[in-house]
Amino acid sequence: MLQSSVELSTEIHVCQQSDTRLSEPRLDELSILATTKKREWETIIIDSDDDGQVTKKQKQQLLDDEALARALQDEEDRAARASMGASVSVSSGQHVGASSSSGIVNRGEESFGIEYEAGCRSSSTFRLMQVKGLPQWANKGCVNIRGVIQGDVQVALLSNYMVDIDWLLEACPRLRTVPSVVVFHGEGGGSLELLQASKPNSWLLHKPPLRLSYGTHHSKAMFLIYPTGVRIVVHTANLIYIDWNHKSQGLWMQDFPYKSGVAQDSKSSPFENDLVEYLQALEWGGCMANVSGLGEVRINAAFFRRFDYSSALVRLVGSVPGYHQGRNLTKWGHLKLRTILQEQCFDEQFKGSPCVYQFSSLGSLDEKWMDEFASSVQAGSTLGKEKLGPGPVQIIWPTVEDIRCSIEGYAAGGAVPSPQKNVERPFLSNYWTRWQADHTGRSRAIPHIKTFVRYNEQNLAWFLLTSSNLSKAAWGALQKNNSQLMIRSYELGVLFLPSLVGINSNITPFSCTYSSSVVPRGLRSKTDDEGLGQVGHPKLVTLSWKKSNDGKEDRDTIVRLPLPYALPPVKYGPKDIPWSWDRTYTQPDVYGEVWPRQVRRYTKQNQ
Repeated sequence: MLQSSVELSTEIHVCQQSDTRLSEPRLDELSILATTKKREWETIIIDSDDDGQVTKKQKQQLLDDEALARALQDEEDRAARASMGASVSVSSGQHVGASSSSGIVNRGEESFGIEYEAGCRSSSTFRLMQVKGLPQWANKGCVNIRGVIQGDVQVALLSNYMVDIDWLLEACPRLRTVPSVVVFHGEGGGSLELLQASKPNSWLLHKPPLRLSYGTHHSKAMFLIYPTGVRIVVHTANLIYIDWNHKSQGLWMQDFPYKSGVAQDSKSSPFENDLVEYLQALEWGGCMANVSGLGEVRINAAFFRRFDYSSALVRLVGSVPGYHQGRNLTKWGHLKLRTILQEQCFDEQFKGSPCVYQFSSLGSLDEKWMDEFASSVQAGSTLGKEKLGPGPVQIIWPTVEDIRCSIEGYAAGGAVPSPQKNVERPFLSNYWTRWQADHTGRSRAIPHIKTFVRYNEQNLAWFLLTSSNLSKAAWGALQKNNSQLMIRSYELGVLFLPSLVGINSNITPFSCTYSSSVVPRGLRSKTDDEGLGQVGHPKLVTLSWKKSNDGKEDRDTIVRLPLPYALPPVKYGPKDIPWSWDRTYTQPDVYGEVWPRQVRRYTKQNQ
């Protein structure tokens, strides 16, 4: 049973009912259409690493929301798929075409759109994902799954928590032609049975072992092997319809070539070592596959040492289940983040600067662990060798009103699955700040993205995109007088650092899907574009950053990262209530629904 809750209708003001209100039919009118999908889901695991038990009714609620959300825009999505033969580039004249199976650039395929400003480079590796129903400008430069899985992919390793094979093949038909596909997943029970029944016969499934209770395989990544190299993608979306269409999500992608003879003899990069160690921790024995130029080879963790990661623009920060001690103590979780940051020197402006924690599920936390985690997040030194030290911590978390007035209505709350007992701890009230994303058009697209950042105004000391929510299960908790880190779940994230931007600022990016002759101007090095033989201070900034008029930044390498939310975040007001999904909300949402909704049961009918 859902816990009894205090009704909040008197505390919630009426959301704007103008042209922002969705015009589709009410969700209850679409329930019959949703049931015609005839799909059996005995259980569904919520995308949460909270260590509490999730009730059966709550699991069914998320299923209900997903089915109805899919039905809501069924006609619109079908029309969009029919028009996919045309280019869907969001930046005219600067799009990157996908390669066909023959390796020739095909500009009829969908791909990334890129926009650049004079004196500034946009991030070529971090993108927001497209959201249905937003104005065109809000999806400019954003990406969907067809823009990621494109070209002559010969092996695809897809890592995720929740996987809907039917939707995946429909959304990305190219996967049907990939000879070798392996899915690393976190499904169980009836969801696993459905996954096994719906996958193509040639696809392989692997569920990494979970040695500790309440853990999950929560990492969201893709490893796509091409004849010329590998594309590595770390993102925040489950492989299900609602995550790729209705949520605020983020994605990092970078391509790497095979090592040359000289590179094969060189020392492995930190990125390479972190990647291979993470893949080894999945305990996957590998599979045989045919790769052009190599013949039949075994694809396993060691295979990924064949690629040259010297141009990596990020560091990997992963988590794997276990009790980590000794030399493994700092390999994973928040101690991995701490170790990397301790090696960095940052601009003086970040001393004592704020840190943002933004995520979609909140674990059962206490003040002691919050201090432990903050010690990792606030690590690092200034260029003058002074410690950055502690700064204000700001948690961005949607309010009840944000959920109610979102493009999904209360249904969006199913993907923010934190109970009242976790959310309404008194000490957290000092941290709450609003989800505000007007500048990216995503204020009503509820976040499933997870980000952690240290900033000063619109300047970023560093930025982390990750699958990790704020929980001990994801980040780990120190034990035994700080000599052991206990982690329950698999997670994976990428850390953007100014130092990596500076090292690689003059390198023209490698691509698996287009040749150097068609690299867009904004992706080329500063030397190529402007004839400059050197670059100045590397800086990470937000989309809202403005260049100063004193000319001091003219030679700096400025890289914009499209953070979806505004900085600095605004503190909760007296009427703002943090969303928790096990309370009762009687003020109707944009569809006239209340929360919790009536649970509907779907069964598979024999054909």
